[in-house]
Amino acid sequence: MSEFSFDELKSALSGMAAGFRSITRLQPIGGPGSKIFPATYSGGVYATEKRRITEPAGEERVVDCILIDSVQSQSNRAEEALKHAIDRGRLSLPLIEVDFSSVNEKFRSPIPSLTTLDVPHRLADAILRDSELADGTRFSKSDYAKRWSRANVWNATPVYELCPTALVFGMWGSPEKPGGLGAKFERAYVSEIVAVDIEKVERRQGFRIDPIGSSKNVPLKEKADGTYEVGNGKLRPSELNHGNIPFESGNGGIVCRYTEQTTVVSFGALRKLRFTSDRSQSPEINDAGRAVLAALALCAGVLASEVNTSLRSGCQLVPTADREWELLEVPGQTPRTFRLNSERVLKVMKEAVQHAESLGLHWMKEKLALRPSKELAELVRQSQEAAAKEKGDGEAV
Repeated sequence: MSEFSFDELKSALSGMAAGFRSITRLQPIGGPGSKIFPATYSGGVYATEKRRITEPAGEERVVDCILIDSVQSQSNRAEEALKHAIDRGRLSLPLIEVDFSSVNEKFRSPIPSLTTLDVPHRLADAILRDSELADGTRFSKSDYAKRWSRANVWNATPVYELCPTALVFGMWGSPEKPGGLGAKFERAYVSEIVAVDIEKVERRQGFRIDPIGSSKNVPLKEKADGTYEVGNGKLRPSELNHGNIPFESGNGGIVCRYTEQTTVVSFGALRKLRFTSDRSQSPEINDAGRAVLAALALCAGVLASEVNTSLRSGCQLVPTADREWELLEVPGQTPRTFRLNSERVLKVMKEAVQHAESLGLHWMKEKLALRPSKELAELVRQSQEAAAKEKGDGEAV
């Protein structure tokens, strides 16, 4: 087991290493064989696939597998772990934040402050585009946006300055047309969790039990103010979320041999990025910027793993052994193995940032505060009003 350091990381990036990977087996918190619930996708279906595995005796077999947590979802969980570390003062990163406090009194449901670690398209998100600086300038028209609108892999410095996580988790967009057009930065951090050798539990049924015992034989009439009259009307109590509500689902969960999380930090993706310092570019500056991003990606993976893998209701997973990270250096040679913890990777991250700054490569130190534009605030308000008018059928528990 090797000792991880900034010198190790810098040497690997400037050499021919492909990157880091961590392959970790997980089991349900209830124990092997316990039922878990994968993510569902369009139409309420699971994402199924077949994979080839090698049995302990050496023979290969094709088995059914199901995606438990996607690459996109894993990136969001890693960003959440980074934000948690920032909130606790363990890590410092550039952040752009949209503060909704000035308009929340207009909403049925308040919106929390959203940062570039929360919004789906990172620096290129429409929430940022439609927000304003303190002087009323739209972010998309600001000097910040003008700088990064010309960013690309040949000069990623403007994105590095404002939102380095966009270069780690990937981004596609521009200040004016976010989320689809503009510069493309591929993911350097890729992680997913898959259940291996699965059996589906085909159906599940049940009731949401009403503790007050509302009867379906008591008619109700809904009034304009949201209340109702009892004993008059044509609605059943269940239509207003009272009464015992039956439910039936074709997705009854799965049982599996094990789940496996694969996380990769690609040095190849990082080596495509170029950086400038005082309008000059050099291999040393490029290596320094890539080292910061590689350290940031490792921080994301390690920090996310340390908060455990509670993915959703009915899907809490725990590793079966200590997580290990392999450095893929020379083809055909056994990778060196590291056991990384948050203290170690945060120390390396700090050293990487200091080294980059010594070469003139800096990023934004103070949080950039935005507020929602009048149009964005009104979009939120009317969306919440529309949602409040929609009738629900109750939720099975």
